[in-house]
Amino acid sequence: MPTKAMDVDAVRAFLLAADLQSFTRAAEVLDTTQSAVSLKLRKLEEQLGRRLLERTPRHVRLSAEGVAFLGMARELVNSHDRAAAAFNTEQRRLAIGINQQLVGSELPSLLKRMRDHDPNLQVEMRIGGTQELMRSQAQGELDAVLVLRPDDRGKRGRVVFAEPFAWFAAVGWEPRAGQPLPLATQGESCRVRTQAVRALDRAGIEWREVFVGKGAAILGAAAVAGLAVALLARRAAPAGTVDVGGVLSLPSIRAQDVMLYTNLSDRRTREALRVLTLAFQ
Repeated sequence: MPTKAMDVDAVRAFLLAADLQSFTRAAEVLDTTQSAVSLKLRKLEEQLGRRLLERTPRHVRLSAEGVAFLGMARELVNSHDRAAAAFNTEQRRLAIGINQQLVGSELPSLLKRMRDHDPNLQVEMRIGGTQELMRSQAQGELDAVLVLRPDDRGKRGRVVFAEPFAWFAAVGWEPRAGQPLPLATQGESCRVRTQAVRALDRAGIEWREVFVGKGAAILGAAAVAGLAVALLARRAAPAGTVDVGGVLSLPSIRAQDVMLYTNLSDRRTREALRVLTLAFQ
């Protein structure tokens, strides 16, 4: 008896739901509804006679059968996409900029998700400050930017999530008695720094800027070395640091809106961008 052809779109939905651990996020990437994704996956499971995903109210995770099917599913979708693109000589490219305060140790896994979703996409990534990246996008150098909310709120963008910030120092680090709190910051042009020092001033906490660097990696290195306390996005805090805000009675800093600005029109490239932004959340 001939085997019924498998719905590639359903297999693609399965991969997204597995990678993002959410039907809702998979639906966002595919620009469809959660119910449509659920229906596709239910039909796929019925066709295979296997339960591929375990559903809970909060999460979606692979079943044992889903784990076994995952590699073959990727091969199927990738082979389909290569065949579909066989006579398309125009290579798709995504040039994206990401704020330097949002990049942490998870970046390799985020890039892998993009590669797994679309192996044929050429990705160019730039890390920098919000204003620098937005200028590059305005000049056509970048297709999309993921940045902390800029001061100019007239620009059209979308809030994709709110990033929590906290005070980090090396494990075992202690301030010197009677000395101002040593800080590692990005310098006076940084809006997060401005909020931080204002909060310290309001709390009556003396501080001294002892290290200035650009990007979470550099500030995190200063914290790991025991030079100073650094205000970092939680995702960017390196191994070897701990949140010392509570121990030192430092003021809390509100979460920062992360904005996405893009002018992409190609459907597949937009999907890859959605995979990245959803994985960030």
